[in-house]
Amino acid sequence: MWTCPVCGRAFARQDQQHYCVKPETVDAYIAAQEEAARPALNRMRDILRTALPDAEECISWSMPTYRKGRNLIHFAAAKKHIGLYPGDEAAAVFQDRLEGLSVSKGTIRFPYGIELPEGLIMDIARWCREKYQK
Repeated sequence: MWTCPVCGRAFARQDQQHYCVKPETVDAYIAAQEEAARPALNRMRDILRTALPDAEECISWSMPTYRKGRNLIHFAAAKKHIGLYPGDEAAAVFQDRLEGLSVSKGTIRFPYGIELPEGLIMDIARWCREKYQK
């Protein structure tokens, strides 16, 4: 077991990545990520802001989230990719456009180092708004 010297939480793996203090804003979330991941995270944020200009940007489930009455879509940094979380149904609806990406259980993984497919992400986000907003 490894214990974080900052927050005191115990983990099975040495130097387990975690949040000692959960971020309260998307700016804080992005700033807490590895420097190499930040440009892609900022790009994802820009795409989602453009697609969902009327949605509230917040942190939910410790992830950047866009909501309008309820959560519409989330994204998050991982070690080797950005995860986009539109839900199971969205992943099924856009399945033909997701070829070549890792997709499972409502998660779409965009590896770092690739150009984010702006049109696809915007279409998914807008679909989520239509499907989930109250």
